[in-house]
Amino acid sequence: MRYVIKQSGTVEDAINEALLELEVSREDVEVEIIEEASRGLFGLIGSKEAIVKVMVVNDAVHIAKEFLDNVFFYMSVSADTEISKDDDVLRIDITNVNPSDKGIIIGKRGNTLDAIQYLLSLTINKDRDDYIRVALDIEDYRKKREETLVRLAERMADKARKSRRPVKLEPMNPYERRIIHSALQDFEEVTTYSEGSEPYRRVVIQVK
Repeated sequence: MRYVIKQSGTVEDAINEALLELEVSREDVEVEIIEEASRGLFGLIGSKEAIVKVMVVNDAVHIAKEFLDNVFFYMSVSADTEISKDDDVLRIDITNVNPSDKGIIIGKRGNTLDAIQYLLSLTINKDRDDYIRVALDIEDYRKKREETLVRLAERMADKARKSRRPVKLEPMNPYERRIIHSALQDFEEVTTYSEGSEPYRRVVIQVK
């Protein structure tokens, strides 16, 4: 269990300093007051600062690592994780994975990776008031996938422009559809919209 001991003018100041160092919220910790602050004689002689021990009991980083280790075990894959927390975003990169296991974790068009991210988000945010967004990636897969989708959007926009007919793309998840819409939002000759129901909802590109 991670913890720090802090000393400050008041108990609250000591707790806040501990929260900053641990990079967690108040609801994620238990606080043990080792010593209350006292002003001493005449507010000067023998005054003491407050001392507190702040222990992390709802550690998002630890929860994420334990969750993913279990997932990899039951999927029979070998992989490591690099986890960091930046304000309300938990960033996780899956590393040291062989190509065959990487394909298993990603799944078709990233469906398995998205499912793991969704389940991890539910686990992390269970009984939390402050929502933590989970960003799960594997060796820059999402960046590479985004670049692929942007190139696809541009090619299909050119096809729609030349044929003067709507072009329907393959079904995509909401995240990938947003990439397509964003990539083409400044194209003067075409417009985009989505049609269909999940999980078969797709982007349509048509000439204005």
